[in-house]
Amino acid sequence: MAKIEVYTKFLCPYCTRAKALLDRKGVNVEEIDVTMDRAGFDAMVERAGGRRTVPQIFIDGRHIGGSDELAALDAKGGLDPLLGKA
Repeated sequence: MAKIEVYTKFLCPYCTRAKALLDRKGVNVEEIDVTMDRAGFDAMVERAGGRRTVPQIFIDGRHIGGSDELAALDAKGGLDPLLGKA
């Protein structure tokens, strides 16, 4: 099973949407809440190539992007293979 990491912040609707999509896929998600975690936020920005918005989603270390990118990947059939569900 793929390792899925989602960087989030408290009350972020885009984070909720991304996590709901992944939940519907039946996969385990490691949520990294950076609301009050400056070091975690800085690590996210570095891993995400300078992107400072949440969520930032990684599957097996590969940067997927945010909620919109995750949904687009799913819509074109590219998410399931990354999750090991193809």
